[in-house]
Amino acid sequence: MDQLLNPDKGLILWTIMSFLILVGLMKAFAWGPLLHAIEDREAGMRSEREKAEAARKDAERIQRELEARLALAADEAKGIIAKAGQEGEALRSRLKADAEAEARALLEKTRAQLDEDKRRIVSDLRKEVSELSLAAAERLVKKSVDAGTQKAVMDQFFSDMAAGKGKN
Repeated sequence: MDQLLNPDKGLILWTIMSFLILVGLMKAFAWGPLLHAIEDREAGMRSEREKAEAARKDAERIQRELEARLALAADEAKGIIAKAGQEGEALRSRLKADAEAEARALLEKTRAQLDEDKRRIVSDLRKEVSELSLAAAERLVKKSVDAGTQKAVMDQFFSDMAAGKGKN
């Protein structure tokens, strides 16, 4: 145990020299490349982090642009829908007005046709009545009336009917 407390001076010298040689060798062949590899790795990680940060910022910028475009597209879609609604309403109004005009024209045409039919029927009825009246008068008188007399009597009959004298 005494030797452990009083080491040999030569052993101490060789131990220190061995240690220093080992430190020099380690510095030359291990620490230098190891520290260089650590620094390279740190620089690479820093570079990757900066690239990731730039990519994140680009992604955020692209996301904002897309959101703005989507909002613009939504506004355009709302505008198109509103315009289509207005055009549809205008078309509906125009079609309704056209249908009403067509209905009025058809109603007027029908009324005119009815008036024409009424005049024709009244004219035919008057002609028949006058012919029947003349036939009855001819039988009563027992003589035949010529065409000129018949026309004069019919004209007189119609004028009396129009004036309200036909009820005598």
